[in-house]
Amino acid sequence: MDGVLLVDKPAGPTSHDVVRRIRRTSGESRIGHTGTLDPRATGLLALVLGRATRLASRLTAHRKTYEAEIRLGLSTDTDDADGQPLGDPMPVTADATAVRAAVASFVGAIDQVPPKHSAKKVRGERAYAIARRDEDVQLAPVPVTVFEIETLGYTVDHVRLRVTTSPGFYVRALARDLGIALGCGGHLTSLRRTVVGRFHVQAALSFDEAERIGPAVADRLVSMADALPDSPAVRLTERGLVRARHGNAVGTEHLDFEVGALPPPSAGDVRLLGPAGDLVAIAQSRGGALHPVLVVG
Repeated sequence: MDGVLLVDKPAGPTSHDVVRRIRRTSGESRIGHTGTLDPRATGLLALVLGRATRLASRLTAHRKTYEAEIRLGLSTDTDDADGQPLGDPMPVTADATAVRAAVASFVGAIDQVPPKHSAKKVRGERAYAIARRDEDVQLAPVPVTVFEIETLGYTVDHVRLRVTTSPGFYVRALARDLGIALGCGGHLTSLRRTVVGRFHVQAALSFDEAERIGPAVADRLVSMADALPDSPAVRLTERGLVRARHGNAVGTEHLDFEVGALPPPSAGDVRLLGPAGDLVAIAQSRGGALHPVLVVG
């Protein structure tokens, strides 16, 4: 089983729970995921199976889209509905225009302080472990990017958003910071991830179905060759296949079609495909050749 399995995670299990249970029912021991979802959150969890686990870091780097609901007027110690209130509820005086303007102010490159109850490490320890002991947690701001935010709906004390972000972004922190910007506090009440890179939740198996069919999830895998569609691809000859599998550079003479030039260095990752179309390696172009930086097959 070598590929990417798209699972629609329900509320309740952790991302690790999903990995553990699919590992047991599928019989595939090598399984990871490409971006944690909190237990309360639902939506797209992209699992990497078999040799595709070597692609995890590249898939994790993709932008992600979420649909979120935020309650205004009340802050919590975890920045979501699982936490303890930080004081009494406050009135929300902002109207819809002010809320939309505050939401729009988060678009672009920003420095975001992660939630105190997060997996970020402080002096070698997870921040949530320190916070659970009621000890002070000081987290440094992290540069992240918000590519797009759309306000889907607004009532007196609730706002629904669709947000597309870079990796490392916490929607819980957005809820907290939106509440601060509006002067009333706020916390996340629901979160659903709908897109990871080119993967959409509409194409995902429900978690129950993925568990039920067990080893048959192999038929639902996105192949490694198709897992990075934004990267250019070249097909190798048999001679090129041998070289790439040993981590050796390949040139135009190792490709099975005539090309005027190899992809330029600015192309970034280049997929090296075997004669049968399977992914052999990820390479980068330099010095007139493609140099494997990650061999998977």
